[in-house]
Amino acid sequence: MSLDVAPLLETIADLEEAPTMLESLLSVNVYRDHLRTRNDHQLIQLGYSDSTKDGGYVTASWALYRAQRTLTKVAEKFGVRLTFFHGRGGAIGRGGGPTHRAILGLPPNTMHGSIRLTEQGEVLFDRFGHPIIAQRYLEQVVGAVLRVAAGTSAGVQPEWEAAMELLSESAHQAYRKLVYETPNFLEYFGQATPIDVVTELTIGSRPSKRSASGRLEDLRAIPWVFAWMQSRNTLPGWYGLGSAIARYVERIPNGVDQLRLMYRGWYFFRAMMDNAQQALAKADMAIASCYADLVADRELRDRVFNQIRDEHDRTREMLLLVNRQKVLLGNEPVLQRAIKLRNPYVDSMSFIQLGLLRKLRALPAESDERKEIMDALRLSIVGVAAGLKNTG
Repeated sequence: MSLDVAPLLETIADLEEAPTMLESLLSVNVYRDHLRTRNDHQLIQLGYSDSTKDGGYVTASWALYRAQRTLTKVAEKFGVRLTFFHGRGGAIGRGGGPTHRAILGLPPNTMHGSIRLTEQGEVLFDRFGHPIIAQRYLEQVVGAVLRVAAGTSAGVQPEWEAAMELLSESAHQAYRKLVYETPNFLEYFGQATPIDVVTELTIGSRPSKRSASGRLEDLRAIPWVFAWMQSRNTLPGWYGLGSAIARYVERIPNGVDQLRLMYRGWYFFRAMMDNAQQALAKADMAIASCYADLVADRELRDRVFNQIRDEHDRTREMLLLVNRQKVLLGNEPVLQRAIKLRNPYVDSMSFIQLGLLRKLRALPAESDERKEIMDALRLSIVGVAAGLKNTG
């Protein structure tokens, strides 16, 4: 059979169980014989979107890092060469951010001269629409691959990995508490975001839901991230990070100094922090508050939105504490200026969208006006996505 069999790992549980899965697979004689016909080469796809939706940004980032390291050790044990296929890109909550920085942040000795990456449709024009920009982008990616393959990056200190374990644990608790343990959270999400419109868009190759169960687990990651971006929360790209850092600094003596050292010396940690900083810079809690006002139950509205706003403020404070900047994206002035210039135009589109959502949800299901308003809402979604330069 001249086909590669590529396991897809896209939840936190998948990633944690990955070494056992691969060892079991490579222990099957029939499969091992097949792999020899493929030059002892195994492809494994890593899902950034669903892992982030499942466990939150920080926990998913760390679980993906650890999985690559442990899977590589299993492959070496069996004399198999691994290539990781990174299913990432677009919004930060789906593994987006500068590709070359992500490559530089890969675990040491896990890339052996080759890598596979997805390029999301929403970023194709930005990266490849002009020959000079496309050339520069490819230079950065190839340069990062060569640097990693040559083993030029500094080693990762054991205490840094121990710190990430603590950060991941705390971030996971904060994220799960909001998303999976807050009563009626799905009701809030359904009313405080345009998810009802997003799921009707015909822009994806797969249905927006795996089933009609109404469970969060069955909503695909693309509409999940898309809806949070549209409501100006950008939550999937940062939620839990602030609580994790605050708790670490509180528990660990000289914790701030440790995190600052990690930020300076560890590509993985710096990329994780800088990507969250970018997602946070695109958020607007004042406008997000207006979306929260769409929630009919005022107690539910305040209970959930206050958690989101508090974590937003905490994450901003902790990011600036670690990277020693006075403002978000202070170390990336070009991007900072671009976001500041675009946001006022996006704000107008957001307020138009809010008005349309109120009208749509007030209409009876059989109203003839619904189609006209839905068409206008689709246009508003395109406008907000273009301004933020992110969909889902």
